[in-house]
Amino acid sequence: MTTDSKRPRALITGASSGIGAEFARQLGRQGYDLVLVARRKDAMDALAAQIPNVDVEVVPADLVSDAGVAAVAGRLEAGDIDLLVNNAGYGTFGEFAKLPLDRELAELDLNVRALMRLSHAAATVMLERKRGAIINVASTAAFQAVPHNATYAATKAFVLHFSEALHEELKPHGVTVTCLCPGPVKTEFQEVAGLDAGGVPSIAWTSVDHVVRAAIAAMRSGRAITVPGAVNMATAASSKLTPRFLTRKIAGAMFRDRGDSS
Repeated sequence: MTTDSKRPRALITGASSGIGAEFARQLGRQGYDLVLVARRKDAMDALAAQIPNVDVEVVPADLVSDAGVAAVAGRLEAGDIDLLVNNAGYGTFGEFAKLPLDRELAELDLNVRALMRLSHAAATVMLERKRGAIINVASTAAFQAVPHNATYAATKAFVLHFSEALHEELKPHGVTVTCLCPGPVKTEFQEVAGLDAGGVPSIAWTSVDHVVRAAIAAMRSGRAITVPGAVNMATAASSKLTPRFLTRKIAGAMFRDRGDSS
């Protein structure tokens, strides 16, 4: 690994697998030095070994905890991060009243509070430098309420609206904020969430490679939102035209009996 101060540097949360790991691979190929953040140091070390010719820094941190978020915020405040990818997050599936409350609250802490705190740390420095970019990972679940996936969809709606607002605030100062809203992507997400993904039509799935390429392209072109995949784009667009009572009934029917509420 080599260090070149002229290269841009990206900090990626949730970088040990899935979309976060793919961001690391693609940004590394594009010449970014990397700061990888996740709980699993061994997985990040293995990923770092696969990314040649860039400097890779591994920061083990649990972003549900105040200490973990503070450590990563401090790393952002060092002032050498050109791109923040807020990817860390998880979902829960099942009837809200039957799910463990502590896990729902931790989901809120990770998907919302950590993302907000890290966005603030990055934006403060980027405003001073008058350049930089933030990619916040939401979901197509952000576009409507989703019974049996209530907390996750609500957190991602926050991410979408928050990102759109930041996009408008920071754009005049040379800082780009892009919200990535993927549909179903085959990663560890489904296993962690306890979701039976067998009922999702094959046409709805988008590859992790395509999702990340779309996000980077949207960031480079200064777009506020990107929804990778034609089916997902159509679904997001239709949610704006369909009455809310109907969208939530359809969404709830899709996830009913597919979650594990034990």
